[in-house]
Amino acid sequence: MSIQIIYQDEYVVAVNKPQGLLSVPGLGPDKQDCLISRLVKMIPDAKVVHRLDCYTSGIMLFAIGIEMQRALSRIFHDRKIKKQYIALVKQWLEENEGVIKFPMRCDIDNRPHQIVDYEHGKSATTFWQVLQREDETVRLLLKPHTGRTHQLRVHCTAMGYPIIGDGLYGKDEVKQPRMLLHADNLLFEHPVTNKEMHLFAECEF
Repeated sequence: MSIQIIYQDEYVVAVNKPQGLLSVPGLGPDKQDCLISRLVKMIPDAKVVHRLDCYTSGIMLFAIGIEMQRALSRIFHDRKIKKQYIALVKQWLEENEGVIKFPMRCDIDNRPHQIVDYEHGKSATTFWQVLQREDETVRLLLKPHTGRTHQLRVHCTAMGYPIIGDGLYGKDEVKQPRMLLHADNLLFEHPVTNKEMHLFAECEF
């Protein structure tokens, strides 16, 4: 499986992560193949600054060198980077746009499950917009303001409409070939050149 590089300079590299590939190594010898392990074979000084779920496809941004890793990590921490995702669900609300604010935390008795918890959860905000309504699916644009683990998947499920193909939170009777969630846009200010960066990876579904 080849790596599709979307953008590269001497400081950062952006890759279109295929679905089904881990972002970073997992536990066990069968989970060592991942995007960063493949990328460092091409760019030895590539460093992780954020992650996508294994079954989510789309843009992942990597730093080149430890100083740039710190700089990009700060941008993510300060929420100065805008991420957009495409998702398909079977049904949705009648409205065409809105915001979801369900606080979340890890279900410590059922990892890696995340759950909505109004008492102990951390704030989580997702802006959404309906892009297209078909007979059997609705195409959504999702813009997470926060970056909680599994945020988009949990928020859609909590609304009553899990993302199609989500085997962890959804209850699809028909097995889907993949989870229909894709990170298609990334907007941020380059920490060295100060240039406005708008990176795009076309959705596969």
